[in-house]
Amino acid sequence: MIDQNTQTTSSNPLLDFSGLPRFDAFKPEYVEPAIDQLIASASAVVSALEAPSANATWENFVIPLEDATEKLGRAWGIVNHLNNVVDTPELRAAYNENQPKVTEFWTALAQNEALFSKYKALKAHPDYVTLSPARKTIIENALRDFRLGGAELPEEKKARFADIQEQHAAVSTRFSENVLDATNDYKLLVADELELAGLPLDAKQAARDAADKDGKAGYQFTLHFPSYFPILQFADQRSLRETIYRASATKASELGSVFSELEKWDNTGNIATLLKLRDEEAKLLDYRNFAEVSLVPKMAQSPEHVIQFLEDLARRARPFAEQDLAELRAFAKDELGIDELAAWDIAYASEKLREQRYAFSAQEVKEYFPEPKVIDGLFKLVQSLFAVSITPDSASTWHPDVRFYRIERDGELVGQFYLDLYARSGKGGGAWMDDARGRRLDTGGIVQTPIAYLTCNFTPPALIDG
Repeated sequence: MIDQNTQTTSSNPLLDFSGLPRFDAFKPEYVEPAIDQLIASASAVVSALEAPSANATWENFVIPLEDATEKLGRAWGIVNHLNNVVDTPELRAAYNENQPKVTEFWTALAQNEALFSKYKALKAHPDYVTLSPARKTIIENALRDFRLGGAELPEEKKARFADIQEQHAAVSTRFSENVLDATNDYKLLVADELELAGLPLDAKQAARDAADKDGKAGYQFTLHFPSYFPILQFADQRSLRETIYRASATKASELGSVFSELEKWDNTGNIATLLKLRDEEAKLLDYRNFAEVSLVPKMAQSPEHVIQFLEDLARRARPFAEQDLAELRAFAKDELGIDELAAWDIAYASEKLREQRYAFSAQEVKEYFPEPKVIDGLFKLVQSLFAVSITPDSASTWHPDVRFYRIERDGELVGQFYLDLYARSGKGGGAWMDDARGRRLDTGGIVQTPIAYLTCNFTPPALIDG
């Protein structure tokens, strides 16, 4: 156990804001003392800013509040990011133990009437018209977020709103953990290589390596995309495609027990709870539904506007999609002997149709797009569009595969980013971007450049090269 009172920037990397995150020094046991210390520090600043004083200004109110809360946001952002990309029992426990207090702090901040009043005073002040567009937008967004955070609710409804936020955060985390655990748990072992007819060599080698790693004979597949999708796209055995498709489509659901006895990962109840909480939140804020709440900070005007856009898009696209599907069904029946095209046949039949019509396969195309060339081409495109340079940079990372880059314009640093390309156990599926640090002016008027996380789940090169 680490003594919270002894925490310093040198002993706890989550408290060090002097530069890049120190991922190489991070330990789960650092989370609680750092978060407690940062919440206490931010709360003290909030208390001081709540006090009646002279007119609130950008310098004496907005910047100090942003400074205090930004540190907490950055530290918790590191914890949240690591929890998504290098899940371990120890880190998960630290995350779940501290999430309620972080949620409580942000909820209380959003409902703080004194701070809300000072932001309203900033907008009402004659000097507001002289502010830059960026500062005006920050004030407008702050007022919006206070309203969406329940600042205008009566006290009894504020309490319920806070309960909803805490429950929503906990259930959302549980939902994500269930998906990850169900994904990591599933193993499909194929003993006979003949059952893998059609599967590319690299996919078979990856499956053999996975089986060897677990001390098993044969070929082992998982629900991580680089493992299961080659089966859907290339495997000739239809029953194998169906098995892996159903496992993927039903993971962490009430149907998932068909493939796993651990029904504790069923997210059916969590989904129902989240829908109920979101609906109640919307009603408390005097909206008809949560869709209206979600759209407040977005470009779309209303849920009806979104539906209208989607229906118009569907109306335009549907005839072409139906034509393609009819063509694929005919091909599958005539050439592949598949009378009724099922979901687990789509990728396979599409690949076969491509091979017949255009005389090339996805595997052949892959050979012309090795990862280094793709990344180089992507960076060159960005550089030509935005007149910047992207070069490798040095930083500690959370995994050896992660790379770090810097972006410059005319020799001046614009930003930096981590690139985490490959799928692995303990990493959430999909692709996303998040910020490690936002761009802003600090108290000394110095520009703080942004740092981003770019996360993907591609097949690792070792598996491709087989």
